Amino acid sequence: MTIRRIASYSVIALLVASGVWVRLATTGFWGQRQGSGEISAVSGDGVAISEKQRRQTEAKQGLHGKGSIERSEKQILFGDLHVHTTYSFDAYNTSLPMYQGEGSHPPGDACDFARYCSGLDFWSINDHAEGLTQTQWSQTREMVRQCNAAAGDPANPDMVTFLGWEWTQIGDTPQDHYGHKNIVLRDTAEGDVPIRPISSREQLFPGGTDPYGLMMRLLLIAGATDSDSRQRYFDFVRFLQDRDELQPCEQNRPVRELPDNCQESAPTPTELFAKLDDWAYPYLTIPHGNTWGFYTPPRSSWDKQLAAHTDPEKHEPLIEVFSGHGNIEAYRPWRAVAIDAADNRVCPEPTADFLPECWRAGEIIRERCIAAGESEQECERRAVGTRANFILTKDSGHWTVPGSTVEDWLDAGQCRDCYMPAYNHRPTNSLQYGLAIRDFTDETLPPKRFRWGIIGSSDVHTARAGTGYKEVMRRKMTDSALGMLGPPAFLVEREPSPDFITLEETGGLYGPYFERFASFFGTGGLVAVHAQGRDRQAIWNALERKEVYATSGDRILLWFDLVDGQHDLRYPMGSSVSYERTPEFEVSAVGAFEQKPGCPPDSLRALAKDRLQRLCGGECYHPGDRRKRIERVEVVRIRPQIQAGEAVGSLIEDPWRVLACPPDEEGCTVYFSDPEFAQSRRDAVYYVRAVEAASPTVNGDNLRCERDESGQCITVQPCRANAPTEYSDDCLADVEERAWSSPIFVDYDAPQ
Repeated sequence: MTIRRIASYSVIALLVASGVWVRLATTGFWGQRQGSGEISAVSGDGVAISEKQRRQTEAKQGLHGKGSIERSEKQILFGDLHVHTTYSFDAYNTSLPMYQGEGSHPPGDACDFARYCSGLDFWSINDHAEGLTQTQWSQTREMVRQCNAAAGDPANPDMVTFLGWEWTQIGDTPQDHYGHKNIVLRDTAEGDVPIRPISSREQLFPGGTDPYGLMMRLLLIAGATDSDSRQRYFDFVRFLQDRDELQPCEQNRPVRELPDNCQESAPTPTELFAKLDDWAYPYLTIPHGNTWGFYTPPRSSWDKQLAAHTDPEKHEPLIEVFSGHGNIEAYRPWRAVAIDAADNRVCPEPTADFLPECWRAGEIIRERCIAAGESEQECERRAVGTRANFILTKDSGHWTVPGSTVEDWLDAGQCRDCYMPAYNHRPTNSLQYGLAIRDFTDETLPPKRFRWGIIGSSDVHTARAGTGYKEVMRRKMTDSALGMLGPPAFLVEREPSPDFITLEETGGLYGPYFERFASFFGTGGLVAVHAQGRDRQAIWNALERKEVYATSGDRILLWFDLVDGQHDLRYPMGSSVSYERTPEFEVSAVGAFEQKPGCPPDSLRALAKDRLQRLCGGECYHPGDRRKRIERVEVVRIRPQIQAGEAVGSLIEDPWRVLACPPDEEGCTVYFSDPEFAQSRRDAVYYVRAVEAASPTVNGDNLRCERDESGQCITVQPCRANAPTEYSDDCLADVEERAWSSPIFVDYDAPQ
């Protein structure tokens, strides 16, 4: 055999070996699957439960009001019904070395964190159904049962764990966008829960056939700097491969006739509700993040979803108003994109309280154009073209302004006067807009409307349920790592250009402005329930009757009742009441406990030192003896539409009343009534906000604008996520933590 032939065979063998290695590497051969994690808890702590109840009773007794507050036997319990682990793709992604990630945080971590770090009374796991495999769903179910088994007496557990998932839908246009919804199940036993979660879509490339995905997997592995990080990428590839191998279920068949191991999907809420009803297990569907311009197309609104609903009160009884991704409460009259008389999409001009992103894009190009020495006429032409080009995109317009920085955009697209708003707030998808509209399509039936109860939760992606107990450790306690997603810098760096480019000319770059989004991540909110016990059914009953409220993370105590003195009746938050007289209301609120540093003894005993540090960062829910002061109670009144097309802005009064509280720590009880109710002869919705004195809060000021005398943003100091050194800055700003009650729905009942 000649040397040449030997060399040829060697090259062929090397190529074959390389091909085999690439194939094995990109299909997860060397990767290990995540387990569900270990649970450290071994038993419920009856002493801790008694102490919680004692302190709450003392708070009630300290209030100045009389009546239901003192008579009520219900206790207020705090929870988080929106928790992701690294069984979710985005959570696993940001756990990797390229994002300075902490590594895997499986479901078992969430159980320990909720019990020993945040000290919650209840929580729910909600990983994205779009990537959950049958094995992961089975492991999740088992972990939930183990977490509950460690809670002590089922009639008086230290914590209740609910099973659930997230239905994560994103559309490119307002017409096909529905948003995200959490599914929470009452029961946990096998045979009492769906054997498959329901996703919003099928896998795009079943069987791992996505060529782009295979290339990216290879780049990840090849770019690993050491054996440990390379193994983490091998494990991630195994995770991706398992997702890609999911096989879609056959459509249009009853859910119980489908195979256990197929991926069940429902592309619209109507189909989702039909499948959940087909399973016939008790469930709650909770929409969230509806105003997030991070992925929501401009001009998306609740109208479409309400029109498609068959039973909105049954299928969506609750809504998440606040999370670690911002606040979706407020309606505002401005829009990111306007519609002109010819029904064309156009860029609206800025106003005193809103700077559209499309407009700012034009101004960036105009400023560059003038600096380049072009004429004012030419620069105006380019600015106009830039604005028109920008609104052709959904969430990718920043790519069409080459070389722009986060600072260039100032506070464009953001709600300037909202409390901790969601990024690029979409006001027609807000809580207030949804409460104000009705659907009059079917004239043979009463108009449909939403009657939501209001909750908060975290939407955390590191298995840390209930992160808002302390405003510390931005890297651990918020989802700021998600701000590091997106293409590598070397792919997107461009020289600033004095003219725009189209999305097609960006070289395939599209998607949200992750780095800018990082300034809108805070610690999470909470859901509070008025429950007649600590057990699962008592909590579920409170959720179903909507006797619930949201907080921005602080454990504020809040009661809100309609007081019917004529019949000696009280109707708590969440109630729907037919009324013909002047409604009268009572509100009581007590501030959250100020926190002591470190962790309480039960946490120190239960968790090993290294686990306590990794999960909690050495800081747990650790209440002291002093409470924060309640500054005021704000009342919001909404009078829902009585005819199609009625302008929504005039129906929302926020705030309608502002009621001051005394300057002490004993809480606050206030009263108000609405003499206009009977005179107007129309339904009304009332909810309240209990507002604490300002305190330092992670990302409380979002982009940290410096404003001129007219209130316009002239420079920003964004809270970055793209470098390890940035995490030493918790981006604290003084803001007023708060609680939002569920509404009381007062329907006008004309006297006979």
